[in-house]
Order: sequence, then C-alpha cells, then structure tokens
Amino acid sequence: MDIDLIFRIAAIGIVVAVLNQLLQRSGREEQAMMTTIAGLVVVLMMIIGEISLLFDTIKTTFDLW
Repeated sequence: MDIDLIFRIAAIGIVVAVLNQLLQRSGREEQAMMTTIAGLVVVLMMIIGEISLLFDTIKTTFDLW
C-alpha cells in the first residue's frame, strides 16, 4: 500500500467535510448529504482495488488457489 493513497483519502475527506459544512450553513441539507455520500463512494471505489490485491496476496500466500 502506498502512502499516496492515504493522503488522497485524507484530502477527499477534508474537501467533503468543508463542502458539507458550507452547504449545511446555507440551508441545503439535502445537497450536503449527497456530497457526503458521493465522497464515501469515491473513497470506497479507491479502496476496492487495494482490497482485491489483499485477497490475491492471501490466496497466493496460503496456496488457496
């Protein structure tokens, strides 16, 4: 796992948190919730590749396949 991935996830989290606060203060709670969900989906899509790599490593380490 690269440290760059952690920094990208942290940056997305900061941006989403700021946008969420700005939208909530302006009275747009629905858009704030959608922004939070979109940020979560983006981060999950980034992590899916790493989880797949983890499972492949476990399979080859224990000769499961």
